[in-house]
Amino acid sequence: MNLKSSFNQVLFLLIMTISGVIWSVVFHHPLVIGFFPGYLVLFLLSLTKNISLIKSLQISFIGIHKTRIVIIILLLVSFLLPSWYLAGTIDQMVKVALYFISPRHFFVLSFLVAMIFSMLLGTTVGTLSAIGVPILGTSLLLHLPVEVVAGALVSGAFVGDRTSPFSSAHQLLSHTVEVPVKRQWKAMFLTTIAAVTICFCFYGIIDVLISYKTAITPTHFAWSELSWIKFFPPIVLIIIVVCRLSIIYAFLSSTLSAAVIALSEGTSFSKIAGAFWHGIDGLGGGFIHMYQLLLFLALAGAYNGLLEEMNVIQPYLDKWLQSSRSLTGDTLKTLVATLIISLIAANQTLPIILTGRSFLPRWSSKYGKEELARVMGDTTMLFPGLVPWSVLAIMCSTIVGIPLLEYLPYALFLWILPFLTVFVSLLNQFRKSRGKRTAAA
Repeated sequence: MNLKSSFNQVLFLLIMTISGVIWSVVFHHPLVIGFFPGYLVLFLLSLTKNISLIKSLQISFIGIHKTRIVIIILLLVSFLLPSWYLAGTIDQMVKVALYFISPRHFFVLSFLVAMIFSMLLGTTVGTLSAIGVPILGTSLLLHLPVEVVAGALVSGAFVGDRTSPFSSAHQLLSHTVEVPVKRQWKAMFLTTIAAVTICFCFYGIIDVLISYKTAITPTHFAWSELSWIKFFPPIVLIIIVVCRLSIIYAFLSSTLSAAVIALSEGTSFSKIAGAFWHGIDGLGGGFIHMYQLLLFLALAGAYNGLLEEMNVIQPYLDKWLQSSRSLTGDTLKTLVATLIISLIAANQTLPIILTGRSFLPRWSSKYGKEELARVMGDTTMLFPGLVPWSVLAIMCSTIVGIPLLEYLPYALFLWILPFLTVFVSLLNQFRKSRGKRTAAA
């Protein structure tokens, strides 16, 4: 069975997929509508490769099955915020966050707290779920720009998602490029330190500018005013995530406990059900605002299933690399290739696997596996957070309640690292060439 696709077929697939989702983003139409033409092209392409209609449908359903966890998580996220609001949890968490976080260093501290949590938890979604709500609620109370706060939180959350040894994505990259976690972490160290330092400076400057323009006065409260039972929902969520149990259990347990608290304080069952369906004005959430996104995620899963089964991209990646002659050239080609894969794959796993498997033989023979781990850690691991229709980006945007394109300019960690890794490759190439000239002399 010949599964090889022609260049024109692959190009047409890319154009249909990317133009469709861009149309959806620009004109604010549901992503599932914009993504469908790309899936339809891929599905028809599978039929031309002697894959039967039934087999193509089976592959699509297998892909949907693989995304079921993400779909369930986002469904539960739509219930989490309304339940916390009705239980009075959000109001109290805002008060406590105001007490501990200095308003004059709000953006730096938001980044720092998210970074610490993400390094401990190893997950972007878990980090934003655990601390995103109280910090964003506090920024609203202080009249600070929430898109900047969201950018700082997402930046900090991605530090651990990319770098923490507890991160599943970090472990997947280590396995794919055949580099032990310790050596992989060492390979990423230079660009990590540089990116984190730049982020601290960036958010510090914004803190100074905002403090200069806005008179910020912290709100004080008496600890006796707090009802400690209302902290139970976030505590349950954090404990379950820290214990590395399924995040589905974390969201479900937290939501149910908040609903019980709301019921015990006189909130009617119908009001809770209405909040779960419609969400909360000014806060978001609710199934009615989520179902189109859930349909898109199912379609993206079907798309990824066909894309992986048909091996559409990898042959062209192999051929493209043959003309590279330098570390910087290979870095740029790897960056571009993994960006294209991220644009059409709509998840984080497939770009890591495809890029790693395709580029590993060349990188390991010419530069070393650690160099590939660094380049992929600074590009492949982050691009899914930059693509508006990527599952990871959608989850981040949904949890913080801010559109990706609004907070992206302030999510500095995500887009500064690709530039840094190209610079480091250029520097390493210069050092090696100078070493060769010195040895020859």
